[in-house]
Amino acid sequence: MIEMNNYPFLGQRSQKQEIDRLKKENYSRIYSHEAAHKAAAGSLGGPIVIEYNPQGIPVSGHVSIKIPALNKANPSETIALAKQVKRAALAPGSDLSDADLNVARTADNLLSEAQSLEKDSSKQGRTLDIIG
Repeated sequence: MIEMNNYPFLGQRSQKQEIDRLKKENYSRIYSHEAAHKAAAGSLGGPIVIEYNPQGIPVSGHVSIKIPALNKANPSETIALAKQVKRAALAPGSDLSDADLNVARTADNLLSEAQSLEKDSSKQGRTLDIIG
C-alpha cells in the first residue's frame, strides 16, 4: 500500500482529478437542465447562466424566462404565453428547483386570470331579443 504522507503529490493529483470530474459532471447535468428550460421557453427565454464555486466547479444555473403581463385586449395571447412559460418551467421533468416551481405557479395564476377574462369577454356583446 502506498503511504500518501510519503507522496503528497499523489493526494494533490487525485484531488485535482476529482475536481475535474466534478466540473465535467456538474456542468453536463446543470447545462442539460437549463437547456431544457431554454428550449421550451423559446423567445421568452434568456441565456443559460451557470454559477461556479471558488474551485471552478459548476454548482447551479438559471435561465431567465420573461413572464408576460396580462393582455386584457387579447386574453387568448396571454393564455398561450402563460402555457409556454409553464412548459418551460417544468421542462426538465425532474430535479425541479423551488424557483422552477414558483415560475410554474406564477404562470398558472396568469393562465387562470387570462382564462377568466376570456370567459367574461365571450359573454359580452351577446344580445337577446325578447318578443312578446
